[in-house]
Amino acid sequence: MITTETLNLLEWQRLCQHLSTFAATKLGVVAARQLKLPTTQAESENLLAQTKEIYNLEQQLDSGWNFKGIKDVGAALERAGIGGILSAQELLDIATTLAGMRYLRRLIDANEELVTLAELVADVRTYPEIEQEIYHCIDDRAEITDRANPKLAGIRSEIKNLRSRIYTVLQGIIQRNPTAIQEAVITQRGDRFVLSVKPGQKETIKGIVHDVSSTGSTYYIEPNVIIHLGNQLRQKERQEQREEEIILKGLSDKVAGVQEDLERVLIAATILDLATARARYGLWLEANPPRFINEEDTILRRLRHPLLVWQQRHEEGTEVVPIDVLVKSETKVVAITGPNTGGKTVTLKTMGLAALMAKAGMFVPAQIPVELPWFEVILADIGDEQSLQQSLSTFSGHIRRISRIIQALRDHEGNSLILLDEVGAGTDPAEGSALAIALLKYLAEHGLLTIATTHYGELKALKYQDARFENASVEFDDSSLQPTYKLLWGIPGRSNALTIAQRLGLDPNIIEEAHSLVGTGSAEDVNQVIAALEAQKREQEEKANQAGKLLEQTERFYAEVSAKASLLQEREQSLKAYQEQAVQDAIAQAKKEVANVIRRLQQGEQTMQKTQQATEALDLITSKELAKTQAAKTAKLSYKPKVGEKIRIPRLNQTADVLSIDEETEQLTVRFGIMKMNVGIGEIESLSGQKADTKPKETKKKPLSQEQRKKTVVLVRTSNNTLDIRGQRVDNAELEINNAIAKAIEAGVLWIIHGKGTGRLRQGVHEYLQRHPQVEKFELASQKEGGAGVTLVYLK
Repeated sequence: MITTETLNLLEWQRLCQHLSTFAATKLGVVAARQLKLPTTQAESENLLAQTKEIYNLEQQLDSGWNFKGIKDVGAALERAGIGGILSAQELLDIATTLAGMRYLRRLIDANEELVTLAELVADVRTYPEIEQEIYHCIDDRAEITDRANPKLAGIRSEIKNLRSRIYTVLQGIIQRNPTAIQEAVITQRGDRFVLSVKPGQKETIKGIVHDVSSTGSTYYIEPNVIIHLGNQLRQKERQEQREEEIILKGLSDKVAGVQEDLERVLIAATILDLATARARYGLWLEANPPRFINEEDTILRRLRHPLLVWQQRHEEGTEVVPIDVLVKSETKVVAITGPNTGGKTVTLKTMGLAALMAKAGMFVPAQIPVELPWFEVILADIGDEQSLQQSLSTFSGHIRRISRIIQALRDHEGNSLILLDEVGAGTDPAEGSALAIALLKYLAEHGLLTIATTHYGELKALKYQDARFENASVEFDDSSLQPTYKLLWGIPGRSNALTIAQRLGLDPNIIEEAHSLVGTGSAEDVNQVIAALEAQKREQEEKANQAGKLLEQTERFYAEVSAKASLLQEREQSLKAYQEQAVQDAIAQAKKEVANVIRRLQQGEQTMQKTQQATEALDLITSKELAKTQAAKTAKLSYKPKVGEKIRIPRLNQTADVLSIDEETEQLTVRFGIMKMNVGIGEIESLSGQKADTKPKETKKKPLSQEQRKKTVVLVRTSNNTLDIRGQRVDNAELEINNAIAKAIEAGVLWIIHGKGTGRLRQGVHEYLQRHPQVEKFELASQKEGGAGVTLVYLK
């Protein structure tokens, strides 16, 4: 298929290999290497949302987002589903996978912003009861424990005793026959215990010869006195093996009963690991999330080829030169011209990989904003396709591949990215040029975007005949005779063959003859016009750089002005405070004077009345003055932005123009340079540093997560969360413990009084608690609470 050919031409598999190095599990590594591209834009949007959420989550968490314990247990689940018996290691891997997935789900559930991830794990069941039963029967070394089955524990005790008896007998033989023994050690041959005996002394030690050394200098003999003990040991070991198989079979059957749910756990873990790999790869690439556009301009500034970035960092490659891809919405075909080895083919591959990465839910190594269409299909004809077996020339190979592209394009009408390298090359220039023009016009009609590289001058003129065409060229430095690998938009590339040949010292007579053959008329005029356009472009870029520096200086000036404005505000507030103090001092002085007047005028009733009136009048003045000063203290400088006004965005250290204001949502649309963005009214300030007034917002109290609720458990002991089972048997106590747990679930803790005694009851209680699904953990109570006679249980 041409789509598979395209992926190979763009080296997509190599990029997937790089992506897989960021996966944390074997599941993620395999999924990354065999990455499947989405078939709808909705799928791509969902993958991008997963990548963004994990990217943001890992920026918030210092540590914690990991896939510890998650294994590839797909084969084990499949075998359990058809009735197979899983090994202890496989069952242990299933238990650690369930625990690891439960841990990830708790992190997701604790963060309300992870909407896409929460939807992914919403239906995932991790079966803690199966996990606990596996841990009960199998230890961390993947060995079946004695507590898994009482009968198994008894058999193992008998095996231990038999081995001890065998060792005792053999040690006695070694001590009684030191001269007959080659080496005083007890060893095994097969499953039988033997002694190493000298050849000449084999009649001294009566028994069965199980082996002879390669030199014949040592006989390995099982003495007759332990043969019956060895037979008993083998019998007990077979019984042990049967009991272990019974235990493993029981656990395997339980796993088989929930096989589909456990497979969903694996699928969710794989999706999460793959999204994590995409997020970490994006961080490593210093990439940014893309936005899919519809009938808008494609913007990919400072776009870098991801494989070249890898080569630069890991293989000491050359520095990657970024390119700008700026395609207007009405443009359907871009013709890139310029000299060989100038980077035209790399440009095609860079654009193709950027489209594939965005489609696969990855970040794109370009500056914000990253805006490009969602392409249903990406098709390419890059490089030569020669075949001696099929007698195909370069031209024939191109035509066959382009035919496959046209056929695939008919199946995906109007939503495709076509990448053509040296379109129409490999045949007569006149016919090749005509074929290229016809092909590009067809693709303009039927494709969403086509990018083609060419040397044909006729293709440069298509832009001036059809608005759907655009020119671009790779820059070439005439002085150094080296390509700069920069992409220039709107300017066609010019032929540099004769210039380069002349600079490299080719005979001037040959150069002159070549000029006469090419013609010094229109072609040379076109090259001069192109050269002038390139010079003008460089001049504009230089002026743009100067404008950028001037903008930087202006912003620094605004920052200084804002700082001075803040200082002036502080001085103004200090002056107001001084004035308020002066007013209060004056009022106090006036009150003292009035008090003196009152004392002088106390002799007459009429005078007292006048004095009282004067006092009331003075109090009224005082209250008014104090009200003014208080109002001055509490008054806030309010600021309301207006459309068309310049404001500052402190967090970006940028000045911007206000384009529109939404009073309801308190959102502003602002523009700085060519960028537009929405900001909240609380994120801006005036050029003098005044903050804008905002509506008071209701703060909703977030419900406590499960982890937070556990942390807030108060250890208060009551009759409802205390259970006394002293003197009972373990079997009878389990029912009471289960009922007590149900009653104490709200309290979060349960005290179980079992006493110290022989410890049998305590051990039975602890074994029951280990496999109870409602128990988070348990521990012996503190000394003042009963110590070893009381167990404190923490409930989920």
